[in-house]
Amino acid sequence: MKERLSKEFIIELSKKKKEPDWMLAFRLQSYEKFLELENPSFGPTIDFSFDEILYYKNEYQKNQEDWEKVDKNVKNTFCNLGVIDAEEKYLDGVSNQYESEVIYHKQKTNKDIIFLSTDEALQQYPELFKEYFNHLVKYDENKYTALNGAVWSGGTFIYIPKNTTLDRPLQSYFRIDTENLGQFERTIIIVDEGANLEYIEGCTARSYSKNSLHAGVVEIYVKKNATMRYSTIQNWSTDVYNLVTKRAIVDDYGKMEWIDGNIGSKVTMKYPCCILKGDYATGNSISVAYAKKGQSLDAGAKMIHLGKYTKSNILSKSIACDTGICNYRGLVKITKDAIHSIAQVKCDTILLDEKSKSDTYPKNQVLNNTSLLSHEATVSKLDEEKLFYLMSQGLTEERAKELMITGFIADFKKELPMEYAVELNRLLKE
Repeated sequence: MKERLSKEFIIELSKKKKEPDWMLAFRLQSYEKFLELENPSFGPTIDFSFDEILYYKNEYQKNQEDWEKVDKNVKNTFCNLGVIDAEEKYLDGVSNQYESEVIYHKQKTNKDIIFLSTDEALQQYPELFKEYFNHLVKYDENKYTALNGAVWSGGTFIYIPKNTTLDRPLQSYFRIDTENLGQFERTIIIVDEGANLEYIEGCTARSYSKNSLHAGVVEIYVKKNATMRYSTIQNWSTDVYNLVTKRAIVDDYGKMEWIDGNIGSKVTMKYPCCILKGDYATGNSISVAYAKKGQSLDAGAKMIHLGKYTKSNILSKSIACDTGICNYRGLVKITKDAIHSIAQVKCDTILLDEKSKSDTYPKNQVLNNTSLLSHEATVSKLDEEKLFYLMSQGLTEERAKELMITGFIADFKKELPMEYAVELNRLLKE
C-alpha cells in the first residue's frame, strides 16, 4: 500500500486493518485537524518534511506467540537488544513492535487480564476499547496527537481486573529499523479498582542520515485504590524526532508513577501527565535526560490536582555535554477545589562542559490557600575537586566522570527494574 500521507492512504490503511466505520471516521477527522494545526510554538525546533516520512510499513503480517515463527532477521534484532532474554527472566508478558505493527506477543500469566496489541483489542473488545479510546488524550490537542489519530498503528492495550496484582511486569518494546519511518503506536492501560500493574517500555532505532518520527499516544486510567508504574528508557537514534503525549487520570486513593529515561533521539518533547481527579490521589514523576552532541531534549512532567488531599512529586535530573541541550518544562496546577494538597518539584542539572546548555521552564499555580507547592532547581558544572580526587585514586578521567554521573542519577536508577538499571549503565558508558 502507499505510505505517503493522504485521505486515500488513510482509507486504505483502515480497510487493511478491517476496522469499523467509526474508526475510519475518527481517522479522517484527525487528518483534517492535522492539516489545520501548526507545530508547537515552544520548545526545540522541529525541522523535517512530512512528505518524506513513511507512515506505515509491515512486511510481517501475523502477530506471533513463538519466536521461532518470527522472521529470522527480526528475531536476531530483538535478541541482540536483549529483549528475548529479559522476557524469560523478568516478565509476565511481552509485546514487541517492529516498524508499524506488533510482530510478537506473549502473555505468561494465567490471571484474567487483557493484554493485546491495540489493533487486536479493537477487534476483540470493541465496546471496552471505544469506552477508553481518545477520552483522555484528545486527537485535536496538538499537531502530533492529530497525526497519531489519523495513522495510529500498533501499541498495547491492557486491562487489569479489580484487586489483581501481577507477580512480574509487562513489557512492550518498540523498534524502528527503516529510514524515514514514522511510528505511531497507541497505548491504552486500565488498572481497575484495587489492582496493581508495573509496565515497562523500551524504544530504539537504527541510525540513518535522514530523520524519522515517533509520535505515540498513551492513555492510562488508574481506578480507586489502584497503583500503576510506567517505566520507560528511550534510546532512539539521533535522527529521530520523539514527540509523544502521555497522560494518566487517577481516582480516589490511586497512585500513578512515571519513571522516565531519555537518552537518545535528535529532539524529544515529552511531558508525562497525572490528572489527580480523586481525593487522596498521588502522582509521581522521576526522570533523567542526557543530551549529547546534536540532541535537544525538552522533557518534564505535568501534575493537575483536582481532588482534595492530593499529592504530587516531580524529580527531574538532566545532564548535557558536547553542545547538547537539555531543558525541563513542567506544569503543576492545584485547583480551587483541591484543598489541602501538596506538590513538590525538584530539577537538578549538570553541565559537563562550556558548550552545553540547560534551562528550566516551570509553570506553577496554586488556586486555594490550604495547599502547599515547593519548587527548587539547580544547574551546576561537574565538581572539579571531586573529579581530581577520584583521579588521584587511580581512576581515569572517563571512569571518574562515569562514577559521578551515576551518583547524580542514583535516585532515578533505584526506581528502575534491575535489567533496565543495567541497560542504563551501559548506555551512559557509551
